[in-house]
Amino acid sequence: MRTTVEKGREAEDIAALFLEERGLVVLDRNYRFMKAEVDIVAIQDQEVVFVEVRSLKNTRFGHPEETITELKKNLLYQAADAWLYERRMGGARMRFDVVSIVYENEEHKPEIEYFRNAFWPG
Repeated sequence: MRTTVEKGREAEDIAALFLEERGLVVLDRNYRFMKAEVDIVAIQDQEVVFVEVRSLKNTRFGHPEETITELKKNLLYQAADAWLYERRMGGARMRFDVVSIVYENEEHKPEIEYFRNAFWPG
């Protein structure tokens, strides 16, 4: 039986490939800043894209994207700011996307939904 970490890594691998197939270039994965983490950092059309990947076995209790709390969003904003600062890219155009993955039936490919501009700092 796979661990939660292994399942998360698999979902991030699926999401990275999904994004690359849509023209995004993955720059970084699992960037950490203090308590915050960004799953995938990519670039598309001179815009830095910070991607949160969420996955669930099924949608019995809701969809993966619905599990992103305000606290998680705030941590993502902090990590994004730190990532841009470390690379001297302050002021760069950016957005926050979500890739949602549901493994409803292990015999079939997972269901993937992509939300561009899913949220923005308030």
